[in-house]
Amino acid sequence: MSLKSILRDLKEVRDGLGGISKRSWSKSSHIAPDQTTPPPENIPQSPWASLPPELLHDIIRRVEESETAWPARAAVVSCASVCKSWRGITMEIVRIPELCGKLTFPISLKQPGPRDSPIQCFIKRNRATATYILYYGLMPSESENDKLLLAARRIRRATCTDFIISLSAKNFSRSSSTYVGKLRSGFLGTKFTIYDNQTAASTAQAQPNRRLHPKQAAPKLPASSSTVGNITYELNVLRTRGPRRMHCAMDSIPLSSVITEPSVVQGIEEEVSSSPSPKGETSTTDKEVPDITPSLRDQPLVLKNKSPRWHEQLQCWCLNFKGRVTVASVKNFQLVADIDASLDAPPEEHERVILQFGKIGKDIFTMDYRYPLSAFQAFAICISSFDTKPACEG
Repeated sequence: MSLKSILRDLKEVRDGLGGISKRSWSKSSHIAPDQTTPPPENIPQSPWASLPPELLHDIIRRVEESETAWPARAAVVSCASVCKSWRGITMEIVRIPELCGKLTFPISLKQPGPRDSPIQCFIKRNRATATYILYYGLMPSESENDKLLLAARRIRRATCTDFIISLSAKNFSRSSSTYVGKLRSGFLGTKFTIYDNQTAASTAQAQPNRRLHPKQAAPKLPASSSTVGNITYELNVLRTRGPRRMHCAMDSIPLSSVITEPSVVQGIEEEVSSSPSPKGETSTTDKEVPDITPSLRDQPLVLKNKSPRWHEQLQCWCLNFKGRVTVASVKNFQLVADIDASLDAPPEEHERVILQFGKIGKDIFTMDYRYPLSAFQAFAICISSFDTKPACEG
């Protein structure tokens, strides 16, 4: 047999094997492991999860009532972390800040503060790192074991300045779960916009009785943020001496929140819808509704500076901070609601301080806020005063 015939036979054998291999491997010829999920086994639960609901409710209630201040209040958060049944009962017992005046879970930072008395906090400024840390308490403690609420970092850009607000003082990434929102200033540093990375604040205001798990306070959401407020500092064109003048338009808070109780507004609406007045007559509720809707509900709440008085002996502008501010500074301010005189609002609402901010030491400032502002909104307003404002200074 010649060499050519041998090579021709080998080629035919190779082509035949190739066709067989292509046909065979075109189908799934390998053996795949069985990926069917086996039936779940009975996972033994902790003995703490089988406590009677009445006993568990009493235990958590006692813990919540006894641990009223941080860091001891961390025990309440620990109760919510034991298991599902413990978390459900803890959420039923722990009330929102508007009702209890306490900050427990991260979601509390985006819920309105109490109506009766303000929540007192303080801010530490670090010039080297351009960070601002919000702590819970009257003033810094000697042990430096204060409860951190929020942190902000200033980032200067070509045309604006951003303050990234986070739940952590070490992570300011917008893609992390600790990202809360941001404050952005304009080119002149006189106009600021508050952005919220989620709608938890508006949901909490619309449904104040809703409870959320602590991990749901700052979930990872799309990059699109909602605008919750705008801050404007008036220009000082004549360079006159005096305090800064600012206005804060809170788009997410209606004006009716500082004039009427939410329950009163809801009760009037239900009465009007269920009992219409006879033809030719006007009921008392029909006279009250125009004052609430749409003039109050549709208008956003606007905050303005409380006018200071000139002290002849000290030769400076003064405000009554009730001992919470001890150092004179151009950054000190008190904000009250800007209510039109035509609205039938109680006189005390015109003078009620919703937010006050002032200096007590080197790089230490106090921040006291109350309803209807949340800790996040109040913190954003306060850190706007740290940005450079050459057009507003006297």
